[in-house]
Amino acid sequence: MTDAALQPTPNDCSLPRIRAQFETFNDAIDYAARSEKGLNFHDMRGQLERVYPYSEMREDALVMAKRLIHFGIAKEDRVALIAETAPQFAALFCACVYVGAWPVPLPLPTSFGGKDSFIDQLAVQLKSSDPALLLYPQEISEMASAAAAKQGCDSESWEAFGQRDAPECTLPEAKPDDICYLQYSSGSTRFPTGVAVTHEALLHNLYGHAVSMQLGENDRCVSWLPLYHDMGLVGCFLSLIANQFSVDYLKPDAFARRPLAWLDMISRNKGNTCSYSPTFGYDICARRISSQSNVAERFDLSRWRIAGNGADMIRPDVMQSFVNVFAEAGFKANAFTPSYGLAEAVLAVTVMPPGEGIRVELVEEERLSGTPRDLSRPARYRAIVNCGKTLPDMEVEIRGEDEAARGDHQIGKVWCRGPSVMHSYFRNEQATQECLVPSDDPAKGAWLDTGDMGYLADGYLFIVGRAKDMIIINGKNHWPQDIEWAVEQLPGFNHGDIAAFAVETENGEEAPAVLVHCRVSDPEERVKLREQISDKVRSVTGMSCVVELIPPRTLPRTSSGKLSRAKAKKLYLSGEIVPLELAA
Repeated sequence: MTDAALQPTPNDCSLPRIRAQFETFNDAIDYAARSEKGLNFHDMRGQLERVYPYSEMREDALVMAKRLIHFGIAKEDRVALIAETAPQFAALFCACVYVGAWPVPLPLPTSFGGKDSFIDQLAVQLKSSDPALLLYPQEISEMASAAAAKQGCDSESWEAFGQRDAPECTLPEAKPDDICYLQYSSGSTRFPTGVAVTHEALLHNLYGHAVSMQLGENDRCVSWLPLYHDMGLVGCFLSLIANQFSVDYLKPDAFARRPLAWLDMISRNKGNTCSYSPTFGYDICARRISSQSNVAERFDLSRWRIAGNGADMIRPDVMQSFVNVFAEAGFKANAFTPSYGLAEAVLAVTVMPPGEGIRVELVEEERLSGTPRDLSRPARYRAIVNCGKTLPDMEVEIRGEDEAARGDHQIGKVWCRGPSVMHSYFRNEQATQECLVPSDDPAKGAWLDTGDMGYLADGYLFIVGRAKDMIIINGKNHWPQDIEWAVEQLPGFNHGDIAAFAVETENGEEAPAVLVHCRVSDPEERVKLREQISDKVRSVTGMSCVVELIPPRTLPRTSSGKLSRAKAKKLYLSGEIVPLELAA
């Protein structure tokens, strides 16, 4: 039950701020515990229900660390943690760090996929990380223990583990080049690759984005992001400890049910708010506001200083819709802070300087795909979002297929290097060698081939898409985002309703395939809808496509909520995604 007398941890205190400049994350936890700041957990409606100062979190973590050692957990063991947004997860993560074990945050069950799907996914990630122990909240005991049994690792609920003895013992010493944790990147649910992050890399990144975002006095974070994804884990948990910020948490499932509770919490914050979301989070909030709503009376977004944008392709049209709806509540368009990053570089690689907002360049689609323009058709343009400048001591290069560096406004693969780049993929030397390339200057570390496509302009990075998602038909490249966007323009579709990819047709040629969530029940109307979609895709690609209407909520998502085109294609070709029936 929510206690009306609860007071959240403060934004400011007398302890001087240190921006993540510590030898190890253990030192960062110890220092944060000297402040009055901390974590604040809110219920489904966004009401404060638990205040958890960093001092209390550290005390709990030290007790849990003793329990882990008494259980038999040693340095470099993995401890899998179901990443519920709760004090227990925070304390257990820090406890693992104190022990020198590697915490492995893993996802909660989602509303789609079902019980068996979650058990299978969890078992695969447990097999990959090979943990000595899985710890989980009591409410998912049946599923978590079943997954652990499949892998043959020990498992226990938070509640049961909290009853174990915690005898006094000596904690091991941490070093900057020790592995701090394992992070599973988006899209890694079937063939997972755990990103091994050192203390040094983590703290470099936390310092870098604190400086780039000019985090300062009276700033406070508000977050609904899941703590098993890098944006939630690093940006809205580890960063706040290392940079001594207070945070207000809303659980991801609470956001899914009541997204506007996120904005209510921001409205109640009396400091400057830093809050982050993928594009879809802003989209769903803008859609939930009815035309009759008095936005200015309900919300006060005037103190939202950093409205972070990342984790998927940033769509300027969605961002503009958000501004149109919430400007009367004081939201400023220049609060938007696009960024680019990936778990393999801890979190952020580039960040837009605060106050510059979303800046776009219109680029001909033929330039994006690297093919000559068909002069018989009018030029088509796509708005490409500026994702900002590199963090301190990080470098970005754009390289062609020959791995030679390209100049400004030349599209190619995005490569980066610097202290934030990962140590390796855990126990996957081949995957590590495929993306980490030795540098001509070993002191600067290896280059990371991100697999993303983009270009540089005057020191700013523009991301145009992922190389592996590109659809190549008859020698011409098509970005699936372009096809999906075109279908979204038809009435009745939302962002995330469409997945585009290439398939092989009966004559052996490749064609674009489009899976579309369909909410039409009449079989004859479905036929008309499919023809409409075919015409729309033909107008973009110049060729016929395979269109399949599928039930709503069928398209698979990654752990961070992004559409997984690769998995959608796999499920479709295997027959696990079954198209709806149409009229004969």
